[in-house]
Amino acid sequence: MRFRYILKLSAESFMQKKLRSWLTILGIVIGVAAVVSILSLSTGTQQIITSQLGGLGADIVTVSPGFNRASGMFGGGGSGGGPEGGGGGTASSITEDHNLTTRDLAAIKSVPGVKAVDGMISDRLAISYLAHSATLSVEGVDPLAWKEMTTSSLASGRYLTPGDGNVAVIGSRVADGVFKQAVLLNSQITIEGKPFKVVGILESSGSFGGTDNAIIVPIDAARTVIESVAPTHFSSIQVQVQDANSVNQTTNDISSKLMLVRHVNDNTKDFTVSSAQSIQQSISSIMGTLSLFMAGIAAISLLVGAIGIANTMFMSVMERTKQIGILKALGTTNFEVMQLFMVESAIVGLIGGLLGVFVGFIVSGIIGEIGVSVIGNLGPRGGSMSLTAITPELVAFAIGFSTMLGIVSGLLPARRASKLQPTAALRYE
Repeated sequence: MRFRYILKLSAESFMQKKLRSWLTILGIVIGVAAVVSILSLSTGTQQIITSQLGGLGADIVTVSPGFNRASGMFGGGGSGGGPEGGGGGTASSITEDHNLTTRDLAAIKSVPGVKAVDGMISDRLAISYLAHSATLSVEGVDPLAWKEMTTSSLASGRYLTPGDGNVAVIGSRVADGVFKQAVLLNSQITIEGKPFKVVGILESSGSFGGTDNAIIVPIDAARTVIESVAPTHFSSIQVQVQDANSVNQTTNDISSKLMLVRHVNDNTKDFTVSSAQSIQQSISSIMGTLSLFMAGIAAISLLVGAIGIANTMFMSVMERTKQIGILKALGTTNFEVMQLFMVESAIVGLIGGLLGVFVGFIVSGIIGEIGVSVIGNLGPRGGSMSLTAITPELVAFAIGFSTMLGIVSGLLPARRASKLQPTAALRYE
């Protein structure tokens, strides 16, 4: 019997049992849609994380006070730290013993592979503009080092330069979104009662640790308004390495050097050294584990669907016993009979997979729209990026897996059908 004829008989059998076939397919559709939605959410989230952390600079390492502090870990951004830029939070939350000092700054500069070092301070302060006030992140940086390290582009104006006094570079949202009127270039804002001239406005970063809500000023000027940080202390220290490929090695060298200078060991360590690469690896690992766990739960519905296919095929064998006897009497081999039922179960799995991917695509789109409406645009430079991503590999996997699931589920019923004796099958009522 030619395979084309086997395919025709399988399709005819499928169409004759419309209700039963579609109910069986429904189980596969639900399982595939659930798996596709979960894996697409995981893929989209990891892509967003990669995009966001990519804006922090692959060659940037951040040192923050306190061990295993959550803040400061995203300090490789365009600003170089701060509550919005990830520079370690407000200095007032750090105990005296854990503060980063000028001695730490000098020690880091002596580490091989370090290109530039920026000791910075940060706090949330009262900002006024045209009689309107807000509390925003103010970051004091070394102008020369910050310009070298920042990944933020200018929308207008210029960066900070050595010798600058009471001047500021502001983020895109500070410029247009915080106050009732847009903050213009060369206008004046007041920080804790002291005037600062806006000399630069940054483009929207749209990334974790970005500068959209930050105000960056020279560190000497920052020390006149940030009273929570002692003159020899820093909120965080940002480091640029010479070779992005050696970030991990340089991170370890910095950690070892600071442990020696601060007279601490692994048990008494009071600082955190982190990079965007290490953060990305950790988050990706966590997301991967969580996605596998969730996909495993969703796969249970696929198991139920597989049982449904097996049950349908066993019923099909019973209903078509006489047909099997006729086919065998006409010379159809056991393998061809087995093929007949396996192709039918494969059709069920294939259709279920195709519809499951389609439903999963719709569900993922809905999740993505809800995510954008709740969280906002998360793309680079403030662009749009969905929380979900359905890749060709995911589509191929879902369809291929559901088809294979159909074949495996129909294997036992097909084998049973192939073992039927022609005489017994013809006498079956």
